[in-house]
Amino acid sequence: MEFHELYAKARSVVNPKKLSGLAEAGGVGAAILAANGEVYTGVCIDTACSMGFCAEHAAAAAMVTAGQNLVLKLVAVDWEGKILPPCGRCREFISQLHPDNLNAEVMVAEDTVVTLRELLPYLWHSEF
Repeated sequence: MEFHELYAKARSVVNPKKLSGLAEAGGVGAAILAANGEVYTGVCIDTACSMGFCAEHAAAAAMVTAGQNLVLKLVAVDWEGKILPPCGRCREFISQLHPDNLNAEVMVAEDTVVTLRELLPYLWHSEF
């Protein structure tokens, strides 16, 4: 699967909405291509007390729920279609789901794809 297809899937789940006076969701969408060839998507949930989570976390949770944990490609987009690099928490989270996730290709800008390893150059652990 090409990144333009993965981008379209991430963009398709973006649907910003107010859930309550304290929570909003859907302003960012993410899509993960897993090793089984399936695409898993998710949206962010933002809460007033910072207990929400990123779209990448939601997509990874859907992937793990389906029995997968090896990421081949990842992209996240906002409501305007801008590509967003994963935050540090998401980078770390996804890197720990499978040792080979450090080789996952991550689209960080329109014409820029890097590996998760490049986004985490100085690992704090020696697990991998």
